[in-house]
Amino acid sequence: MGSRLRVGVLALQGDVREHARVLDGLGAEVTLVRRPDELAMVDGLVLPGGESSVIDKLSRAFGMQHPLREAIAGGMPVYGTCAGLILLADRITDGIDGQETFGGIDVVVRRNAFGSQVDSFETDLDVPAVGEAPVHAVFIRAPLVESAGEGVEQLATLDDGRIVAVRQGSLLGTSFHPEMTGELRFHELFLDMVRAA
Repeated sequence: MGSRLRVGVLALQGDVREHARVLDGLGAEVTLVRRPDELAMVDGLVLPGGESSVIDKLSRAFGMQHPLREAIAGGMPVYGTCAGLILLADRITDGIDGQETFGGIDVVVRRNAFGSQVDSFETDLDVPAVGEAPVHAVFIRAPLVESAGEGVEQLATLDDGRIVAVRQGSLLGTSFHPEMTGELRFHELFLDMVRAA
C-alpha cells in the first residue's frame, strides 16, 4: 500500500472544499495550501475555480506567486479548473489591468469567454484520455483556450471545436468543474500524474 499521495489545494479563494472532498475520497492526503511551507509539503497541487484575478492578487499578498511559479517550472503536477486553468496559462486575454498568471501551459486563454453567470451551461464531452463514457461538464463563467502551442495536448473540445481541456507535461487544465458534478476521472488522471512524477 505505502503512504497516501500528498496533494494540496490552493486555498486562497474559490471552490477549495469541493476539490479537497474529491481528492480525499480518492485516497489522497489533502493539504490546504496558503503558505510556501505548505506548498513544499505536497507532491501535487490543485488550483480551484473561483476568481482568477483575486487568486492572483492573494497569491502575491501571501508570498505565494514565486513559489508557485518555481514549483510549476520544477515539474510539480498541477491541475487547474476554470480560474485555475487561467492561472496555468502562459497568456490571457481580457484580464483585468495588471493581472498575471503562474504560467506553464503554452496556451492563450480568454476569461469569462461564454459570458456572465447567467450564461452558464452544461454539456457532455468526449474525452478519450479519461475513458469512453462522456464527461458531463458544467461551465460557470468559464474560460476558453483560444490557441494552444505544439506541445499542448487537447483533451476535450466543444462540438464547434473550441478547446476546453488541455494537458502539457505535468500540467492539466479544464474550463469546467468536474468537482461539482461527481465526475472523478479528471482527478484520477491528475493523481496518476502525481504518482508518475
